Amino acid sequence: MKASMQTISSAAYADTKPHYELLDGLRGVAALVVIWYHVFEGFATSPVDQRFNHGYLAVDFFFILSGFVVGYAYDDRWRRRTLTLSGFIKRRLIRLHPMVVLGALLGAVTFCLQGSVQWNGTSVAFSAVLLALLLHLFLIPALPGSTPEVRGNGEMYPLNGPTWSLFFEYIGNLLYALFLRRLPTRWLAGFVTLTGLGLAAFAVGNGSGYGHLGVGWSLADNNLLGGFLRLLFAFPMGLLLSRVFRPVAVRGAFWLCSLSIIALLSVPYVGDGSAPWMNGLYDTVCVLVLFPLLVWLGASGRATDRGTSGICKFLGDISYPVYVIHYPFMYLFYAWLWSGEKIPFSEAWPVAAGLYIGVIVLAWAVLKLYDEPVRRYLTRRFLTRR
Repeated sequence: MKASMQTISSAAYADTKPHYELLDGLRGVAALVVIWYHVFEGFATSPVDQRFNHGYLAVDFFFILSGFVVGYAYDDRWRRRTLTLSGFIKRRLIRLHPMVVLGALLGAVTFCLQGSVQWNGTSVAFSAVLLALLLHLFLIPALPGSTPEVRGNGEMYPLNGPTWSLFFEYIGNLLYALFLRRLPTRWLAGFVTLTGLGLAAFAVGNGSGYGHLGVGWSLADNNLLGGFLRLLFAFPMGLLLSRVFRPVAVRGAFWLCSLSIIALLSVPYVGDGSAPWMNGLYDTVCVLVLFPLLVWLGASGRATDRGTSGICKFLGDISYPVYVIHYPFMYLFYAWLWSGEKIPFSEAWPVAAGLYIGVIVLAWAVLKLYDEPVRRYLTRRFLTRR
């Protein structure tokens, strides 16, 4: 076993092989930054003036990590013919979908607690909420302006907005099983190059209309195109890295990479908005160059003490639950924040801090009381040979 890998954790994408523990920890660091990114959405009047501005790029980092770990976990099984398409799909559904279901239910509950109203205050019928829930449970996106698009903001998954990235994650896993895993490494490198050029053109050319890569969460405008470009570069890039990876000597990799992720995801909007290509260029450099480098360094490093190893395991364990459950509570936070005259951060920070800590505690409870037991049951029921 490589020195950079330890025992199996409950982290996202955990399976039967040992894990790169530092990558698990880095996934958790990025997920925790996403919470603050969404907190500060409540105080922003435009993408330009939002603090913790680049948290949306965590999705690209997650996609690269996913491609890397999926390739590491399954490539040799396909080659040995010990894995079937149905077996792979079952494993991915068991790993991912229990939290999709819980996230949808939490979103429905918090939407009703918030008053069952759209962003503009329009009341929404309970039947529309039930329809939105039904679609969400099966990961079917809502069309903008349709009845189940209950928040009126054009979201694919209005009960739990970040689920859009899981929609693309599922597509990435299917593409891997059907197509990407079959590509020779040089062809995969060519595919990554082409999609990287397309993503760079989209970002620098302001394909989003906002000068950033925070797209994919809606079926409106260029969101779907942008979401596919993000996936089709990042996931295959991670897969490519898993194939060509050779560890390099690096000390303190976890702390170095963690600080880098926090810094990159927290940088203010680059420029004043008059030249959106500047921020698009920053996004491009992060996704095409810096995030793959951080994954490489994270996979190369190892925890040299029990404390760092424990931190990595804890962060990896809660990363997926944190990502899935936090946004329904953001809806409640926004409803409180905007209930009258908008509350400034100088007054709202205790609530924001309590929300942040509460999400972490709840994520741990959800992991232990729901996610792990459900996955164990489903594994015994559908994957264990009789």
